[in-house]
Amino acid sequence: MLPLEGITVVSLEHAVAAPFATRQLADLGARVIKIERPGAGDFARGYDARVKGMASHFVWINRSKESLTLNVKHPDGADILHRLVAKADVLVQNLAPGAASRLGLSYKDLNEANPSLIVCNISGYGADGPDRNRKAYDLLVQAEAGFLSVTGDPNTPAKAGISVADIAAGMYAYTNVLAALIQRGRTGKGTNIDVSMLEALAEWMGYPMYYSFDGASPPPRAGASHSTIFPYGPFAAGDGREVMLGLQNEREWLVFCDKVLGKQELANDPRFESNLARVANKAALTEIILAAFVSQTAEDVIARLDKVGIANARMNDMAGLWSHAQLEARDRWRDVSTPVGPVAALLPPGGIGDLEPRMDAVPDIGEHNRSILTEIGFSPSEIDGLSKDGVI
Repeated sequence: MLPLEGITVVSLEHAVAAPFATRQLADLGARVIKIERPGAGDFARGYDARVKGMASHFVWINRSKESLTLNVKHPDGADILHRLVAKADVLVQNLAPGAASRLGLSYKDLNEANPSLIVCNISGYGADGPDRNRKAYDLLVQAEAGFLSVTGDPNTPAKAGISVADIAAGMYAYTNVLAALIQRGRTGKGTNIDVSMLEALAEWMGYPMYYSFDGASPPPRAGASHSTIFPYGPFAAGDGREVMLGLQNEREWLVFCDKVLGKQELANDPRFESNLARVANKAALTEIILAAFVSQTAEDVIARLDKVGIANARMNDMAGLWSHAQLEARDRWRDVSTPVGPVAALLPPGGIGDLEPRMDAVPDIGEHNRSILTEIGFSPSEIDGLSKDGVI
């Protein structure tokens, strides 16, 4: 039995943050009923068509869910929604600011009828404060949280290649719901959770914030290299491929000079005697490292680094990640059903002992309309009527 079997989650969700949180609840066995717009569904379904015609984001974060299309602004749709929420353990929503309250879905609205209900709200900036009504998309929050100021090269800021603000918010929603379920197990009472994308990403910005403490200068943008530790970043080998390597302490620096570069004398060079000195003289040290690597392939460099215990990594692209030998060796791939056929998916990180996580199908739009509505008492003819009236 998975840890969350028997837990029902109703989610008014779209895009990334809330779907990522609820997919992880589904991974642990929760039943997740995903409310989508009739016809179009979650707009993330239309982001691209890279997975056999389905959107990459949607396939990633929507497996193991039941899809119910529902016009929640229609009186009958609102009634169905409230009937589902009345029996649910958790309500998750990342609607536009104020939308949940207008639908009568605030914790205050729902608590009296279902005092054990956990309500998790995900928004850009939180439920109050001067920015509470601002729309928020991932890249905009990256800017507001200062993320762009420390990412990129010295001349140009760069966004993260993934939806890092959405993912941060989704992770905090997920962990807060788990904590709330534990608390409810002790008290019998539900609670309200308010997760802000800005606050989630601001927490992840803790290191550059403290590095800039009391008006100090922030970490410089350093491309793919570490901004305050050197050498720690990508270096080209003779075959044109790059090797990522990282030194964390002076013992490793001594080994690197002697066994990798073959220049033991560098260890006593005053330009490189400490990390602070190496950062200040990174241009000169980079030339020395590249000159040592130019006669070797990337795999030769990695083998030498591995032999002496210097941390390193290959600069993989997506093809390299799909075929990563370590993921294959650890049996991390499973096939997940989708409306367009099976698709490989990674097992969730971690795991509960030997329990296999739930890896059910990615749903089609409204795939579970009839089963869910039948479950709460609608007859086939009534369901047909709801469809005809545009409620589902």
